[in-house]
Amino acid sequence: MSDMRTPQTLITPQVINSSLELYKTRHIFMHDGRSIPRIIQLHTMGSASRVAIIGVGEVGGAVAYSLALNSIASELLLVDLDLNLRNAQIEDLSDVIYSTNSSTRVRPATYREAAQSDLVVIAAASKHTLGKRILAFVTGLWFFQGQTTVDYTSRNTSMIREVMEAMKPFRPDTVLLVVANPVDLLTSIAKDMSGLPPSQVIGTGTTLDTYRLRGMVAFRALVSPSAVDAFVVGRHGEDQVVTWSSASIGAVPIADVQIFNALDRNRIELICKHRSQSIIRGKGSAPFGIASVAANLCCSVILDKHEVYPVSHFQEQYECCLSMPDVIGRKGILSSVPLSLDAGEEDAVKASGKLVKKSVESIQRDWW
Repeated sequence: MSDMRTPQTLITPQVINSSLELYKTRHIFMHDGRSIPRIIQLHTMGSASRVAIIGVGEVGGAVAYSLALNSIASELLLVDLDLNLRNAQIEDLSDVIYSTNSSTRVRPATYREAAQSDLVVIAAASKHTLGKRILAFVTGLWFFQGQTTVDYTSRNTSMIREVMEAMKPFRPDTVLLVVANPVDLLTSIAKDMSGLPPSQVIGTGTTLDTYRLRGMVAFRALVSPSAVDAFVVGRHGEDQVVTWSSASIGAVPIADVQIFNALDRNRIELICKHRSQSIIRGKGSAPFGIASVAANLCCSVILDKHEVYPVSHFQEQYECCLSMPDVIGRKGILSSVPLSLDAGEEDAVKASGKLVKKSVESIQRDWW
C-alpha cells in the first residue's frame, strides 16, 4: 500500500514578537509526506486587550455576550450599580465562555478599574418607553405617542456626568464608546468631561440607522445590503439626514434607479427613524440591533480593523458631536471619510448641529 497522503491543512495558532501580533501557521501536507509551514498574519492586537462595559442591562449585556462569544477581548470588566444584575450577568457569561471555549475572561470591576481599559462602553441609561395612544397612520406605518428623547434627557445627562466623575482619570489611550441616548448629546458631554482627545470619544450615532437604510434599499432593489453605499448622518433621531444625493447601488447613483421615487425615499426615511419605536411597542425594548452595532465598533477598535462607520464624534465646525463617516481603529477615529452632501442635506446637518450645541450649552449652564 502506498503511503502517499492527500494534501491537507492543519491550522495552529502561533504568537510571534512578544504577543504583539497574532498569526496562524498553516501546515500543508504534500503527497510525498513533506509538511510545509506557512505563517499568515490574522490581525494585530495587544497581548491583553480589556473592554469595560458600564451598565449591563439588556444592551450592555448583549454587547458583553457578543464580545465573549467571539473572544474579541482578553478581559471583560462589568460595572453596574445593581450588583445582583452584574453578578448574574457574570455567571451567565461565564457559561458562554465555558461552552464555547472562549479565551475571554469576565469579572466585576470598579469605575476606576474600568477607566484603565483599552475601551469603555457606556451603556447605562434610563429605559425608553412608549405610550399606548395611536398618533397617526402615515404611508402604511403606525406611529405611537409616548416618551420622547427629551423626556429622559435629564436623567441620562446626569448619569453620564456621574459616570465620568466616578471613572476619572482615564488611561491616556482609552477609547470611549457611548451607546446610551440621546447619543450625540451624551457623547458631547463625555468628550468635555473625560479629558481624552476628541478622537478617542465616539458614540454609536447613526450607525444602526445606516444599516437599516442599506437593508431597506437592498430589499427594494433585490440586491445584497453590501452593494448599497449610503449613509445616515447628523443627529440620531428625528433630525437625522439620509444622504440620498451620494447614495448608490453598485456604481449606479440611486437617483438614476427608476424604482426609487420620492415616495419610496420618504417612506424609507420614516422607517429608519421609527423602527426602534415599532420594536419597543412589540417587545418592550430594542437591544439586539444597537448591541450588534456596539459590538462591531468594539471589534474595529480592539482589532484595529480600520473600518468605516458613521459614528457620533466631535465636529469642530458645529462645536458638538454629530455622526459622519470615519475610519475606526485602535486609537478611535483614525481619519474622516469625505462625504458629498447637497445643499439641502448640508442645511439639515447644520440645523441638527445647532440643536445639539444648544442642548450642551444649556446643560453646562445648569451644571456650572
